[in-house]
Amino acid sequence: MELLQDPFMQRALLAAVLIGITAPAVGIHLVQRRQALMGDGIGHVAMTGVGLGFLLSTNPVWMATLVAVAGSVAMELIRAYGRTRGDIALAMLFYGGMAGGVLLLNLSGTGSNANLVSYLFGSLSTVSDEDVTAMCLLAALVLLVTVGLRRQLFAISQDEEFARVTGLPVRALNLLVAVTAAVTVTVAMRVVGLLLVSALMVVPVAAAQQITRSFAVTFVVAVAIGVAVTLTGTTTSYYRDVPPGATIVLLAIAVFVLLTVVATPLARRRARARAAAEVEAECELDVAAAPGAAAGRATA
Repeated sequence: MELLQDPFMQRALLAAVLIGITAPAVGIHLVQRRQALMGDGIGHVAMTGVGLGFLLSTNPVWMATLVAVAGSVAMELIRAYGRTRGDIALAMLFYGGMAGGVLLLNLSGTGSNANLVSYLFGSLSTVSDEDVTAMCLLAALVLLVTVGLRRQLFAISQDEEFARVTGLPVRALNLLVAVTAAVTVTVAMRVVGLLLVSALMVVPVAAAQQITRSFAVTFVVAVAIGVAVTLTGTTTSYYRDVPPGATIVLLAIAVFVLLTVVATPLARRRARARAAAEVEAECELDVAAAPGAAAGRATA
């Protein structure tokens, strides 16, 4: 294939696979915890890391990772202890992160509006060998956490109080989820972009939930959807010269709509079958109880 002959597309497709796996793998825990927009907030904070990377002439991916991890820890602590003022603190953190990134990028002298747009919305042509190496290492870390600690993460995602009673280190695991989400954002930013990465963490999971019932099956289906849309979106971007991040997100939303349309009548049929089964069971109980009641009246 023509696109596989170009070195930059080889890097882009590898990055797309990594993103397609890691984003839903972390996103499923955020969706279960009702923190679907956390990835968006981390993306804003990571922008400061990108600007700092240009200012210090270091790899923006690694610098964004450090800043995003620090920001995610701050978000989790605010969520846990912020109480009534937590939403205001989070808003300032998000907006400050974006503003700091724009300012630092302009102060660096090496950054430009083109650099800013490529990090905000993704760019295939700017993915370097160094970026791919960093993304591979970070993706391995994400998978190690999400697969190796899947039982513990599932427990805190479903019921923190129950997990605490069973002896799990809930606070440490919450921080680990936040840090993993931050790492995932920096993995995805070169292809999807910081402003759109949250959608790839949430939409494949939401799509998978339309046709699955168990957590494990949802995990597998969401990752499959993530890989499919990232590869398709990246390929489409190459041939049609359209933005990769926007194409990937729109494809993910299209899959969600399609699965919702397919799942709705199936869900209705299941509900009708369940209701019919319950009515039949109640009738059987009434029939079984009737002879006993008649015998009681005859004895009386």
